[in-house]
Amino acid sequence: MIKKGRIVAFILIVLIFAGTIGTTITDITKNIKLGLDLQGGFEVLYEVEPIDDSQEVTTDLLEATTRILRERVDVLGVSEPNFNIEEPNRIRVQLAGIDDQTEARDLLATSAQLSFRDVNDKEYLDGSDIKEGSARQEFDPNTNEPVVTVQFKDSDRFGNTTQEILESDVADRLVIWMDYEEGDSYAEESQKADPKFVSAPGFDQVLRTSDIQITGDFTVESANRLADILNAGSLPVNLEEEYSTSVGAQFGLQALDKTVFAGALGVGLIFLFMMLYYRFPGVIATITLSIYIYLVLLVFQLMNGVLTLPGIAALVLGVGMAVDANIITYERIKEELKEGKSIKAAFKAGNSNSLSTIFDANFTTLIAASVLFIFGTSSVKGFATLLIVSIILSFVTAVFGSRLFLGLWVYSNFLNKRPGWFGVKKDQIKDIADKDEVEPTVFGRQFDFVKHRKKFFLISLSLISLGIIFLAVFKLNLGIDFVSGSRVEVLAEETLTEEEIETAYESLGLSTTGKIVFAGEDNNIAVARFDKELTQEQVAEVREYFTDAYGSAPSVSTVSPTVGQELAKNAVLAVLYATIGIVLYVTFRFEFYSAFTAILALFHDAFFILALFSITRLEFDITIIAAILTIVGYSINDTIVTFDRIRENLKKKKRVRSFGELAKLINHSLMQTLGRSINTVLTVIFAALMLLIFGASSITNFAFALVVGLLAGTYSSLFIAAQVWLVWRGKNIKEKPILYIEKKRNDGPQV
Repeated sequence: MIKKGRIVAFILIVLIFAGTIGTTITDITKNIKLGLDLQGGFEVLYEVEPIDDSQEVTTDLLEATTRILRERVDVLGVSEPNFNIEEPNRIRVQLAGIDDQTEARDLLATSAQLSFRDVNDKEYLDGSDIKEGSARQEFDPNTNEPVVTVQFKDSDRFGNTTQEILESDVADRLVIWMDYEEGDSYAEESQKADPKFVSAPGFDQVLRTSDIQITGDFTVESANRLADILNAGSLPVNLEEEYSTSVGAQFGLQALDKTVFAGALGVGLIFLFMMLYYRFPGVIATITLSIYIYLVLLVFQLMNGVLTLPGIAALVLGVGMAVDANIITYERIKEELKEGKSIKAAFKAGNSNSLSTIFDANFTTLIAASVLFIFGTSSVKGFATLLIVSIILSFVTAVFGSRLFLGLWVYSNFLNKRPGWFGVKKDQIKDIADKDEVEPTVFGRQFDFVKHRKKFFLISLSLISLGIIFLAVFKLNLGIDFVSGSRVEVLAEETLTEEEIETAYESLGLSTTGKIVFAGEDNNIAVARFDKELTQEQVAEVREYFTDAYGSAPSVSTVSPTVGQELAKNAVLAVLYATIGIVLYVTFRFEFYSAFTAILALFHDAFFILALFSITRLEFDITIIAAILTIVGYSINDTIVTFDRIRENLKKKKRVRSFGELAKLINHSLMQTLGRSINTVLTVIFAALMLLIFGASSITNFAFALVVGLLAGTYSSLFIAAQVWLVWRGKNIKEKPILYIEKKRNDGPQV
């Protein structure tokens, strides 16, 4: 008898979720903060240096500097600027959606050490003599020119200064300096068309007043900027720029539109595949995945997270990885149905058998994502944060959400005698009384992977040897993240040519490193590299030149040698710590042999990414490390699914006495997981390929690394990890048969 109440409950729950998502998703997406790469803006990392040898850079000093920087930024009207103090003595500033990046840069970097000197550069007064908040922009009543007025705390102190200069043998002139440095000279600067000092007014009497007027070749904007800096106060330290990146607003808008479209297309293909292949459970999967996407965005918004281009990629990949949990469960249900079990029994057994596999697979990916968060830069941290949120929520929605929704239908009795709704034909179902195990097939065929293991080993060794040669000869085309220097990305509406871009840089007095790379649909994006770190003045000139020429501000990144070395070091540490974490976990859950062969497969996959980047000469930057660690998580996910099935079959077998018997068991396990491996890689590759083909040019290399890694990861899981484990464990099997000892914990096979 069909229990209609369960079906009605399912429909009501789905309608409630649909209504909630439909009415709130717009507000959620609007409130998510966008990163620099999606709305334009700039990020700069300052090294904090003491003003003199007697000063020590302490936490209090760093916090005081940050407060002054924040006050300066407030006058720009930047929405939610981000300031982070980083060990040991650095401050990272992120200003998203800012229009005049040059003004912001000047406002931040100016130390604002105001000093009043005579023409012989003797200092009489400094910024501490100015009344706080008194600076303002006005107009000179005589000339109608913009000026800056300030008030002194002590009018007598200012009067004594003018009196002392009048009584001395030097010219009766008060020179006002901003950020005077040792070696600066009024005599030299006064001969220049654009002197370093702000102004040098003359006087012929003692001035006992608290109000003074600073004149100069000001515009209204520059006078306002000087007043703002004076009101914010002088910095108690010197700031040395170590790293910076600026993204034009047009770049951000185009990147957002393209990547959202690519992501939607990838998710749509995943949904379509699941419904066509898995039938009714596939429909359930699309519902839970839709809820999963909504929850990820909601949690990320509540966390006040910043969404970046790699973050969108993480969300799309998360859908591909979330669907894996559904695929594992549905494949197990199909196996149980083919064994002759009822719909309810198959549903129960499929969920029970798949739970530990799904947990292990997700936990290892979580290890890689956590390491990424610890060692990544700001954009990579955004990717890692969203990946961690995705992994946790995918486990909840796929395991509990899918089980709840499908369970309502299963226990309503509506699906009884409807195995076709699960994609299982009646002629595939054996008699439950028949104790012979159903031999797994893929595309109606069986494959003997173990028989050809030497061929797979030979293929991998040949490709690895070829990759080593390419890496030794051509090396990697390292981005400025690792080798320092500068990178400029120019965007135009029309097709760009190498000649016009090179001519532009020559007119700016800059020489590019290597060939200019073109991207975009009509080669309307030109990327140039420079082996030196561009100065703030050069960055401003580059931005102004190309903005005037093409109507869109270019994206400029600079990395100092110090930061480049640190990024390279952190990249190595990230891979190392992720590897150690995964080895320990897999050893704990299975055995050391399994962990060793799994790590061997991981290095196999990572190497192929490195080799192909060497062959293609694509730029290898910090986001590729994020891609490698994502693949590490995915690949171990795939390998664990295989080892979990091997462990399960060993448990059934209890004792394996010969190599041939073990080889047969391994091949049987590989065949059982082959369908899941193919379907999972297809769904994740759908997402990665859409990002590669339709996504923004700035994540093209990232998406390419993912596609290569996904294919290599599937290959290594099927043809390398399990096969190496077979050879290693089967070497002395006659003397030491493999016994499976059942323990309280679900440990691996024991000898």
